Amino acid sequence: MASSLVELAAALVAIDSVNPALVPGGAGEGEIARFAADWCRAHGLEVELLGDERPTVVATRRGTGGGRSLLLNGHLDTVGVAGMEAPFEPRVEDGRLHGRGAYDMKGALAAVMLAAAEAPQGRGDLIVTLVADEELASIGTEAVVEHVRADAAIVVEPTELRVAIAHRGFVGFELETKGAAAHGSRPDLGVDAIAKMGPLLVALAELDELLQAGARHPLVGPASLHASLIEGGQELSSYPARCVLTGERRTIPGETVADVERELRAVAGDAALRTIASRDPYEAPAGDPFVELVVRAADAGEPVGALFWTDAALIGAAGTPTVLFGPSGEGAHAEVEWVDLASLERVRDVVLRVAAEWCA
Repeated sequence: MASSLVELAAALVAIDSVNPALVPGGAGEGEIARFAADWCRAHGLEVELLGDERPTVVATRRGTGGGRSLLLNGHLDTVGVAGMEAPFEPRVEDGRLHGRGAYDMKGALAAVMLAAAEAPQGRGDLIVTLVADEELASIGTEAVVEHVRADAAIVVEPTELRVAIAHRGFVGFELETKGAAAHGSRPDLGVDAIAKMGPLLVALAELDELLQAGARHPLVGPASLHASLIEGGQELSSYPARCVLTGERRTIPGETVADVERELRAVAGDAALRTIASRDPYEAPAGDPFVELVVRAADAGEPVGALFWTDAALIGAAGTPTVLFGPSGEGAHAEVEWVDLASLERVRDVVLRVAAEWCA
């Protein structure tokens, strides 16, 4: 069974774990969860699986008792592989591991699995959670926060070896305009729902300009908004009775879903507005001793913010101080993906240093 960091990371990349809720027919997390669970058991960790069809691995190195616990979190699933050449054939070249998930985020999973296996026993528990479905609905981490309690957490999303203590959230929404279907030759009867969407698109673009020129969070910058999808109409020769626009509003710490809904209602006018998905932004508590410990252990300068959403928000909302710290690389969700192997070594070393101090 793979034991070195490169071998373990490559073994994880070689397992197809495309999220089936994102890509119909995707392999899901079953095979990779079984592999990771077997590896963790073979290296002395207690293992529990949460969920059946979309399993999440909880692997624990028990402490002697009375110490603080540390949670290490990362996701098993990946996005799709369209356009990639040999996505599940890991290749090492020039100090980089190539393949789907190498950077986002199987390399980091290997780093924390090895850290947990190598860490000396402390008083507190060291808990590794390898979760399902982060790329869509985060059912894995939602299950984790229901079943696991920890005093602090590191989410090992790629951060280029910087400690990130905040990230953006998002609100997905739909706007729907109504028209009246009629033959294309009867403008006296037809009402064009697509044309009615035009002013709303202009208003959304203007709102995005205001957001990006407005309040800025010191770590994650301004909020933003964009239109994602639009559909409407029945056929060429008819007035369209319906048009639906799907969009996304990225939020910054301090903003709520209610704030965004009020903002969008002012734009929507007579159009129907629906919120279809949302996740809150995240910011670690100011002056938290765990944050200070990770910053000191990483020795990578001042903390930063991440522009993307992560499961850190769910763990933080459960009352656990949480930071992001992960490797360097490129190609998350892209056709060419790689992770820097030296940075994986650094992630493992920093996690070991933090665990030794925090769990002692």
